[in-house]
Amino acid sequence: MASLEWSGKLARSIAICLMLLTVHTLPLLAADKTVEKAVETPVAATSAVAEQKPSLVKKLVGIASYYAKKFHGRRTTSGERYHPEGMTAAHQSLPLGTKVLVRNLANDKEVTVVVNDRCAKKSTPFIDLSRAAARKLGFLGAGKAKVAIIPLTEDES
Repeated sequence: MASLEWSGKLARSIAICLMLLTVHTLPLLAADKTVEKAVETPVAATSAVAEQKPSLVKKLVGIASYYAKKFHGRRTTSGERYHPEGMTAAHQSLPLGTKVLVRNLANDKEVTVVVNDRCAKKSTPFIDLSRAAARKLGFLGAGKAKVAIIPLTEDES
């Protein structure tokens, strides 16, 4: 029984490592023309982001929540102070300063935020949004929502 439990933990650890490796290497792979088949098809732009080009970076599906009121004015990992009306986010592994398109899968509302903080490491993709971003996505009262997290490249922002 213990060996089955150990193999399950090993499988989860491998899956997490592969997910993190994908998040960090796909932007590099997208620039290389010889590996275009490894990149997911472009995500179509919608009216909210009509001026942005489609993303060649693979989207992640995960859970979004938002900062509690007590964090207002506290410093983020980037050194900025958190302001609930800013369009910012905390993510466990995306580089600080990355612009991210977040789409609420329940209502298809979208918002673009900048990652300026870190959040606790979870086994599933996870993002912590400012209150303004959560309001625009339509889940401020609900507390959390299932979202698609799509990192944008420099020329898409």
